[in-house]
Amino acid sequence: MTDTLELHDLDVATIATVDRPWNVVVWDDPVNLMTYVTYVFQTYFGFAREQAERLMLRVHTEGRAVVATGNREAMERHVVAMHGYGLQATVVRAEP
Repeated sequence: MTDTLELHDLDVATIATVDRPWNVVVWDDPVNLMTYVTYVFQTYFGFAREQAERLMLRVHTEGRAVVATGNREAMERHVVAMHGYGLQATVVRAEP
């Protein structure tokens, strides 16, 4: 007997849920300067200046922006890093 779960034992909805990635959402706050948020996105994520500025403006104007997508563990590490930079961030399940 094996301890692994075979894919044919799962229905399609379950497979979609298991494979669905997670997002890192950075939230707007009244503390950090826009230039600092851009700097963090460039430094930590390696975004080009233009992309970092676009994401920063989305945070500023819409109140939040998705800055990374992937498996939950990696996204949780990114959130911890954002907190280390003083930014508000959370991990949320990606929309289907």
